[in-house]
Amino acid sequence: MTNTAHTQVVQKQFGEQASAYLSSAVHAQGTEFALLQAELAGAGAARLLDLGCGAGHVSFHVAPLVNEVVAYDLSQQMLDVVAAAAVDRGLDNIRTVHGAAERLPFADGEFDFVFSRYSAHHWSDLGLALREVRRVLKPGGVAAFVDVLSPGSPLLDTYLQTVEVLRDTSHVRDYCAAEWMQQLSESGLHVRNSLRQRLRLEYTSWVERMRTPEVLRVAILELQKAMGQEVRDYYEVEADGTFSTDVLVVFAER
Repeated sequence: MTNTAHTQVVQKQFGEQASAYLSSAVHAQGTEFALLQAELAGAGAARLLDLGCGAGHVSFHVAPLVNEVVAYDLSQQMLDVVAAAAVDRGLDNIRTVHGAAERLPFADGEFDFVFSRYSAHHWSDLGLALREVRRVLKPGGVAAFVDVLSPGSPLLDTYLQTVEVLRDTSHVRDYCAAEWMQQLSESGLHVRNSLRQRLRLEYTSWVERMRTPEVLRVAILELQKAMGQEVRDYYEVEADGTFSTDVLVVFAER
C-alpha cells in the first residue's frame, strides 16, 4: 500500500469517529498522563507538539503547563474536534495543524517537547517519523511515546497484529520493545527511561469506536476462541471478547 493510500484509510477511519474518541474512556484516562505532566514541571515557557493528537487528550492535559501546544494529526475531523473542545475548556494556547507524522511542517528545533500517545502504530514509516521528531526538537528536547506494545514472541505478536487489523484497517504495526529501542537509536534519539503498563480493552466499546463491520467483529471473536490457551491467558481474553494488552511508555532526548 502506498503512503497516499494508507493516508486515505487513516483519514476515513478516524474522520468518521472523531467525536467517539473524545468521549472514549480508554483515551481520556490513563496513568501515563501524570508522567507526561511531571515531565513539564517548570516548563511554562515551552512549546510542545502533540504528535498524532487524535481527539486531543494529551493536549488538554498539558496545555495548562506550557506556553503553547500544537495539536497535529492526519485527520482534519479530529483536529476540528480538538479545536472545539479546547474552546469549551478555555484552553486558548492550543492550535491545530494538519499533516502526517513522516512530514512535519515545522522548522528544525522548533519544539521543547514532542509527546505522542496511541498514534505510532498507525504511522506508515516509524523510523522516518522518529527522525522528523528529532529534527523538530531543540537540542536537549524531550520526546515521549505511549503506544500498544507487542510482546515480541512470534505467536503472541501474530495474534495481536491480526486482531488489530481486523478491528481497524488503518493499523500498521504494534512494535515490540526491541524494535522501539532500535528505531529510536537509529533516529538519533537517546532513550532515557521506559516502563510497561497493562491496558484493559472492553470488547464492545473497542469495536464500536472504530465502527468495525459485523463480519470482522465475528472474525475477532472466532479467532480468540480458536487460539491456544497460551494466547488467551497472556491477553486475558474473556468470553465476550474483552482482553488486556501491553503498553510502552518511553522517554527519549535529542
